[in-house]
Amino acid sequence: MTSSIPHTRHPIAILLLVLAAAALAGCETVGSGPAAQAAPEPPMTHSRAAAECWMSTEKGRADQNLDKRADFVTKCIDEKMKGAKAAM
Repeated sequence: MTSSIPHTRHPIAILLLVLAAAALAGCETVGSGPAAQAAPEPPMTHSRAAAECWMSTEKGRADQNLDKRADFVTKCIDEKMKGAKAAM
């Protein structure tokens, strides 16, 4: 014989689950504290400048031949390294 009394465990469990989810949703995992501030940028090195310059040619100058892109990269590296020395 089955009981005709409704089970109250499921609604209570669901209510507890919803309350726990709401409590966790209020927790801030990323935010505005001192730990959330951006890390300082590493110093500019020749290899980092070269990598950044070559990546920029892949996006904007991929249609140019390799010699022209290499000339652009050389100028770009020189500019980045001058800017790094000026910032010191």
